[in-house]
Amino acid sequence: MTKKKPSVRSVDDPLWKSILEQTFAHFLTFFFPEAEEVFRLDKGFEYLDKEFETLFPPEPNNKGVRYVDKLVKVHLMEGGEQYVLCHIEVQSKKGKGDLPVRMFEYFYKIYDKYKVPITAIAILADGNKNYHPATYAQHFMGTRLTYEFNSYKILKQNEGLLRADSNPFAVVALTALMAIKHRDSNDEQLKSIKLDLYSEMMKRKMERSVRQGIYDFLAYYVRFENPDILRKFEEEIQQNQGRSTTVGTREYLLEKAKNEGVILGVKTERANAERLLVEERKKMESKNYEFVRNLILDFNFTDEQAAKASQTSIDFVQKVRAELAGKK
Repeated sequence: MTKKKPSVRSVDDPLWKSILEQTFAHFLTFFFPEAEEVFRLDKGFEYLDKEFETLFPPEPNNKGVRYVDKLVKVHLMEGGEQYVLCHIEVQSKKGKGDLPVRMFEYFYKIYDKYKVPITAIAILADGNKNYHPATYAQHFMGTRLTYEFNSYKILKQNEGLLRADSNPFAVVALTALMAIKHRDSNDEQLKSIKLDLYSEMMKRKMERSVRQGIYDFLAYYVRFENPDILRKFEEEIQQNQGRSTTVGTREYLLEKAKNEGVILGVKTERANAERLLVEERKKMESKNYEFVRNLILDFNFTDEQAAKASQTSIDFVQKVRAELAGKK
């Protein structure tokens, strides 16, 4: 009897849309070393998703190959109202092989509307090592056109270099790379990979919102077949790091549920699993709260001592201490 070959895991492409917004400043400095000298990163960014859909309406009934596209307005250091439009396209499948012509169509339609400089980046997260388009060209009777765009092939990236890169977006790229390299892994192997990615994330300095976004990406980009493994994954993180995790990107998850026709309130296996996970977190947090409370009131522990003894974060201990002070 032949051993059943493990199924190849699919990836959750739409998560790219949220992670690009949550890490966009780091995304720019990851791809453009001179970004801090060119862009006004402190002025924030404007995400023109609705404008993009106006220029490129989705196919009727959502048929055909879908892509994750982001159109972002970024201000330049030169000041005033001058800005550059960064077009980013992510695809984890080769699709119809029409990426070059689509990138060119995006360029001329965007330029025709905004009349501003445009830089375009295609992130290719597919598993075809021979597919890496970066140019669109056409010529006819002495007229020639060549359009080149930035093309980042995940599969061609060096894992060691990504691990050595302190930029938070390197963890996003590393997550996508590991998803391709280990796409036939089982749940236990996937859990080990995710724990390793979490460790990589914790090594880097970043804003809390960015950290939450990257956690969501590495936790959900490739999902466990058994939802119970997700609970074990988060329990191990809390035990090893002394930190609690929260399920973020709620807007995305709700939108995904609607798109899949899931009615809120219906008891599905995933909904039940996530409900149990939330209940477990509440129980764990309640136990931690009482333990830390006793350490503070009965033993007069410092924040550092209480955090170490309870295996929680100093932020958590300080939160408990502040609540106790407020009750006096």
